[in-house]
Amino acid sequence: MLEPAIAHEIARGDQHIAIAGAGGWIGLATLDLLEATLGDAMTERVSCYGSSARVLTLRSGRQISQSPLSELPLLQAPRIWLLHFAFQTKDRAEALSEEAYRAANDAISATVLQAVRTLPVEAMFVASSGAATKATDPFASPAMRLYGQMKLDDEVRFATWADENGRRAVIGRIFNITGPYINKHQSYAIANFIMDAVAGRAIEVRAPREVFRAYVAIRELMSLIFALMADDKTGVTRFSSGGERLELGDVARAVAEALGGGQVSRAPITEERPDDYAGDSAAYTALLQRYGITPVPLDQQIVETADYMRAVAG
Repeated sequence: MLEPAIAHEIARGDQHIAIAGAGGWIGLATLDLLEATLGDAMTERVSCYGSSARVLTLRSGRQISQSPLSELPLLQAPRIWLLHFAFQTKDRAEALSEEAYRAANDAISATVLQAVRTLPVEAMFVASSGAATKATDPFASPAMRLYGQMKLDDEVRFATWADENGRRAVIGRIFNITGPYINKHQSYAIANFIMDAVAGRAIEVRAPREVFRAYVAIRELMSLIFALMADDKTGVTRFSSGGERLELGDVARAVAEALGGGQVSRAPITEERPDDYAGDSAAYTALLQRYGITPVPLDQQIVETADYMRAVAG
């Protein structure tokens, strides 16, 4: 559930919420939260867009039609909030040539930019990434640098739109999140740890360097995003997701403890340079406090994520 006060504000409002990239992890989780907030009214209050026309199925069994992103500029509504999650992520940067990857994301951004320029979009959220901090990092992989640079380009593009048109843009650099609809379980450390713990296996952390991560629940993150979008100010607000910064060995131990115990082994640290991918926790916590949002403790995040993963596994 969204934070109750924020859910109430959305439920009594009349803005139409358009979601670009609705079929991804954050898009589906947001639809889940909006279903709990709006109930059957979401049929009229929410529209979904993505790479193709298809049906999205939520945990409740509710089915929602997704339209091609190219139809977003045709949306008819007097007041619009736009959530921009549409993007080709780092795994696609690894699979495609740089030219093809740039072309795909440029086409997505051009369509969304056309929409915000022509539609009555009062506020928008731009889902940036912690990868934006890696755009010029010589130690980051070429795919990470490319992905990060294109996220930076999107930040500039939509910030300029907001400033030039007196509109509201919230730009969030998302580092590590947890919760329902988590995907690519083999790609995310915390999902791997949860799979091992649920299966009764020992959790092994094999990284030869220190790896630091900080996690926030997706329902907490979306509560903050909606609160920031509802702010009467125009212009641009930027933030990074936060959470408690932990080394992966400590994350593994937290997973084991939250899910009933189990053995954890941490490989020796043999390389000096750490892998640090965590946002500004202090600034993020201050934002939560300003908007009266209760942080979700990591152990609860783990339980909620594990419950979803168990359900998916049948």
